[in-house]
Amino acid sequence: MDEADQPLPEARQPLVTRTLTEWRTLALLGGPILVAQLAQMANGVIDTVMAGHASARDLAAVGIGSSLWMPLFLFFMGMLGALQPIISGYNGARSHHKIMPATWQGLYIAAAGSLIMILLLTHVHPVLTLLNLEANTARITQGYLDAFAWGVPALLMITALRGLTDGLGHTRVIMAFSVLSTLINLPLNYIFIYGKLGLPAMGGIGCGWATSISNGVAAIALLVYLNRSRVYRKFHLISDWVKPDLAGIRYILGIGVPIGFTIFVEASLFSVIALFLAPLGPVIVAGHQIALNVVSLLFMLPLSIGMALTLRVSFLIGAHAADTARLISRSSLILAAATALVFAGLLFVFSWEIAALYTSDSEVQAVTIKLLMFAAIFQIADVIQVTCISALRGYKDTRIPMFIMLFSFWGVGLPLGYALTFTDWLIPTMGAAGFWAGLTGGLISASILLGWRLFRYAPGQDTHSLSESA
Repeated sequence: MDEADQPLPEARQPLVTRTLTEWRTLALLGGPILVAQLAQMANGVIDTVMAGHASARDLAAVGIGSSLWMPLFLFFMGMLGALQPIISGYNGARSHHKIMPATWQGLYIAAAGSLIMILLLTHVHPVLTLLNLEANTARITQGYLDAFAWGVPALLMITALRGLTDGLGHTRVIMAFSVLSTLINLPLNYIFIYGKLGLPAMGGIGCGWATSISNGVAAIALLVYLNRSRVYRKFHLISDWVKPDLAGIRYILGIGVPIGFTIFVEASLFSVIALFLAPLGPVIVAGHQIALNVVSLLFMLPLSIGMALTLRVSFLIGAHAADTARLISRSSLILAAATALVFAGLLFVFSWEIAALYTSDSEVQAVTIKLLMFAAIFQIADVIQVTCISALRGYKDTRIPMFIMLFSFWGVGLPLGYALTFTDWLIPTMGAAGFWAGLTGGLISASILLGWRLFRYAPGQDTHSLSESA
């Protein structure tokens, strides 16, 4: 097995040397994850920009359609994300015979998830009716989702197979195929949206077809790579097929469902806040969306480090190197805090320049600059909580963190944000900044509770064994 990306620790090294070595390993694992995340974000930007050039109606339809499929995908992505620490743990323990059974159970979960997503996305007419959409916008939205649904099996299959590649420490694989998908999506959008090469102009519906085809091509290319690559041929993805194993599926779901629910809770919170802010007017909403976009972009780096941390901790636990797992879990908080402070400084110093990049409207700029001040503090708490929860996922501890996030976001962040935004119960009303202050309060709560959980957590022996039958 190639150990370049997931080396076994050397316990006799000095503490500082061990820490720097582990940070280097996180960088090697996390760098390709960051590129993959940015490539996936680029797809959304490409769809938005190109649909917007078709018409405002097409842009609205693609935006509404994306807001409907994205939470569903995030839930299943989180659920299938359990495969990464599971397979990384097997890799660390050198229990290679358990890797393909786990991968196949993940693929079965992906297949079931695909069916659910397709049924929901192709029957959203009642939701569109509740939204009181104009008839043509509703038609384009449904057409976009109908086209997008064809690519859902490929999308979730790639997500499941990411558990195999990332779990083995080969994070560059998904990076490569994410970039491939983006490179395919761009010209296909141009052809389908605007009607090139003799095809009719499809507008926003063309975005759905372009995304489906690019996902399908990337999935087929990934399957070919896994079956022909020298590294992965030893795992025999096709010939080592195993039948569904209910115990194995329950084990993955036991870890993955809390992850998926946690991600869904976080994503849905931002959607609810956007709805609450809508009555405050388009200037406030625009400033909020710009600030949120900036923070989301900066968050890709700590998120990627966190995903790498999950892989590393689970690998070390599997390799019976609990002391090094504890070291990297705790020392990563220093790395995360340093990253957050740098980003916070950038937001404070360059807030006007950042706002000017997004809009020339002086009123929107003023709102954005104000919110970016809050976003700087928000960023610090967000980075710390994602580092803590990522380390805990490496320990396969997901249920308690799920409840912590639910309490912090919906029990602290949302009520506090609402009170600060619309009432004078605590202080004079703050407007949109109140929700950012409330979110920051929720994230501080999550950081404290997750940090307490991380420092107190004592992992038990994982006795589960997935089915090894072929």
